[in-house]
Amino acid sequence: MDFSYTEEQTLLRNSVAKYLADNYKFETWRKFTRSEAGRDPNHWKQFAELGLLAAALPEEHGGLGGGVVESSVIMEEFGRALVVEPYLPTVVIGGGFLKHGGSDALKEEWLAKIGAGESILAFAFAEPKGRYNLADLTTTAKKQGGSYILNGQKAVVIGAPWADHLIVTARTSGGQRDKNGISVFIVDKKAKGVATRDYPTVDSLRASEVTFENVEVPAANLIGTADNGLPLIEQVVDEAIAAVCAEATGAMKVLVDTTVEYSKTRKQFGVPIGKFQVLQHRMVDMFVQYEQSVSITLMVTLKLAEEAAERAKAASAAKVTIGKAGRFVGQQAVQIHGGIGMTDELNVGHYFKRLTLIDTLFGNTDHHLKRYAALS
Repeated sequence: MDFSYTEEQTLLRNSVAKYLADNYKFETWRKFTRSEAGRDPNHWKQFAELGLLAAALPEEHGGLGGGVVESSVIMEEFGRALVVEPYLPTVVIGGGFLKHGGSDALKEEWLAKIGAGESILAFAFAEPKGRYNLADLTTTAKKQGGSYILNGQKAVVIGAPWADHLIVTARTSGGQRDKNGISVFIVDKKAKGVATRDYPTVDSLRASEVTFENVEVPAANLIGTADNGLPLIEQVVDEAIAAVCAEATGAMKVLVDTTVEYSKTRKQFGVPIGKFQVLQHRMVDMFVQYEQSVSITLMVTLKLAEEAAERAKAASAAKVTIGKAGRFVGQQAVQIHGGIGMTDELNVGHYFKRLTLIDTLFGNTDHHLKRYAALS
């Protein structure tokens, strides 16, 4: 099997890397992530002009005809620069739901908007008591004429403060944890009855607590089939897991390189600390963890087209590996840097925070170990 990237994918990587190196420096990142908006909207416009938002979307709906590998390439470069723009919720998740489950009318309406940077989506799926169970839903959607009436609450909706529409999972029938009876809707964030409480997260993103009180959603906004949304949700979440694994490898690469470089200049007892064998061993272990993460990220990306059980096993295996590796690489980078490693002025602590949050996103290490075991 050929694991090399195509010429187009390599050009895509180079284009993303060059733009971020020139325009997304850490000093400016610190400024706009602390602003009231939490981001610089000009970057989103530039991503659209560079074709990054359309790269993984189908050509027949305004995209460039790429797929999960293109998303992985982009996310890896985004991880290197700590990009906060909502590419994951909008393109990977929102675009994924529409590609796999959207009606022709929804695809026609939304995919071109996403590719052009004209709409931002957020994925409202987690609930306060749901842990990582995608089927544990108290949010309900009751059919009423040609609409659904949505009631419930969603927690930690990443990117919601910037979004104009939400992808919402809700129970349309059955009990709270039943695998059947789940549906997915696209909901206007400005619709009557939608309320949000916005806040910054520890990794400098923005999120919202979202409540729905008798929100009327047109039946045409149903994504997929009613009562049978869980397989679609699991497919899109597994694709999102592959994407955040790629982001994590980008972040780990920066930490490995930064730590090695620091060890060459920081001196103790008159010699660079990189000369100390125990620290050399630590940095070798960091590099090994990074390389393993790259390999398993490529594996899960290639297995996203497999049958559901095989795809899910690959996603959980990757999430466990990335979670452990991210924690190890982040801890070693901070320890080798010493006290400065967690200061706000140095990027090391910020990468560690992002890797820590990635571990909890869509299920932490313990959750995915249990999921893998159940599928084996």
